[in-house]
Amino acid sequence: MRAERHITLADPADFDGFRQAARELLQQRVEPDSVTWAVAGAQAPELLSAPAAPPQAPAADTTAASVNVSPDFIDLCRQVVLHSDRTRFALLYRLLWRQQHESGLRHDPLDADMALARRMAQAVRREMHKMKAFVRFRPVQPAGGLPSGEPLHIAWFEPEHHVVDAVAPFFVRRFAGMRWAILTPQRSLRWDGEQLEYGPGASIHDAPGADAGEALWLTYYQHIFNPARLKLDAMQREMPRRYWPNLPEARLISTLAAQAQQRSGEMLARAPVATVRRLPASAPTGQPRIPVIEILATADPAAAMDQQRLAAAACRECPLGVLATQTVWGEGPVKAALMLVGEQPGDQEDLQGRPFVGPAGQLFDRAVQQLGWDRSVLYVTNAVKHFKYEPRGKRRIHKTPAQREADACQHWMHSEIAIVQPRAIVALGATAARQLLGRPVAVTRERGQWLVERGDGLPVLVTLHPSALLRADPADRDAAFAAWLADLHHASRYLTHEKQ
Repeated sequence: MRAERHITLADPADFDGFRQAARELLQQRVEPDSVTWAVAGAQAPELLSAPAAPPQAPAADTTAASVNVSPDFIDLCRQVVLHSDRTRFALLYRLLWRQQHESGLRHDPLDADMALARRMAQAVRREMHKMKAFVRFRPVQPAGGLPSGEPLHIAWFEPEHHVVDAVAPFFVRRFAGMRWAILTPQRSLRWDGEQLEYGPGASIHDAPGADAGEALWLTYYQHIFNPARLKLDAMQREMPRRYWPNLPEARLISTLAAQAQQRSGEMLARAPVATVRRLPASAPTGQPRIPVIEILATADPAAAMDQQRLAAAACRECPLGVLATQTVWGEGPVKAALMLVGEQPGDQEDLQGRPFVGPAGQLFDRAVQQLGWDRSVLYVTNAVKHFKYEPRGKRRIHKTPAQREADACQHWMHSEIAIVQPRAIVALGATAARQLLGRPVAVTRERGQWLVERGDGLPVLVTLHPSALLRADPADRDAAFAAWLADLHHASRYLTHEKQ
């Protein structure tokens, strides 16, 4: 008679506990039918409500082969463990056992056990996606308030599977600067801006009710609802009805769907409306933009540069000007022989208002020193004048500017070129190269080359941005820096007369 083994895991999503127990069971050659799985604190079947003391475990078979499974199967196990099916642990251990004894199992797409595990994993992934999409926060003022005076945003969600802990890092990244809590029947999360806390399950009565912000959201939802694009079956596949009780907009769907045919007819009956260009031709406030032709005729280039700098400080031709601390204009002497153009300011540049003063700027200064250049005779600027970033906790993480944002800033760079009138330009990175040459540039293929493609005839040397070297593998960094210096050295001839 085979001895029964009873395994109790710490919690419903205890992957590490399952992995350790399964490894020991396999090494002890315990067959799947001899193992019963349970979760601590869970309501167990009557058979397990008062189990007999488990028999003494046999000593591990040191001659047994090591447990070898593919990384893909481990990922599958991590997802299936989050499923709510009580048989998931038994299924996974059965698959592990069979993989050690049936070499062809992992390559059998029709195996019933493997197909069931994949369906469970797919259901878990879908539930994780739904939690990210359907959590709705409501602001409340907790008793005693928060030290910062900010509200606490609370959401209620009822997941079908044990996905709360797995999705928690997404909400930490997405709402890093907000104090929030997510309540579910099995688990609760709370983020204070620095640390994530896990707590027990809660009741829907612990969640706040509707507020003024929700009424505003419902008004917005009504106005963006497009009856001509309504497909109820597709909508319910993406937003199943079981989520509707906790979605404020769900209460409007039936009414809006009933009115869809009538509203579509009214839309078709309306006269067409001509579109209007909304992008302003110039900055709405501050100094007016000076046409390049006038800059070229200016008797005092320094005064023209100051005027452009003041006008750029008020630029709102793309959203970046609103979010940045300040405009970061170029730096260097008018009539500099060599101009170097980077992508955009970084965090330190945005705070100090000067280009190339952060980590990438320090690497740039090191290169300038080793090349024997003098930074005071260089004109250094960026293709984009405002810092684009996304908040990550208390940090601001660089984001590459969109092409529309770079294009909105391009006339400022052309003004700098017209005033400085350099003999040559160095493009540091792909964004700068594209804006200077008017086409996409494969930097790794075209680096170290002088390209004469501009209408004004200025030669452009393409090379890496110094931040690319900072991201390189530390083992390769010295070689990458030496290759970068070799690229920059091609521009030394334009600085020869500056030393005299």
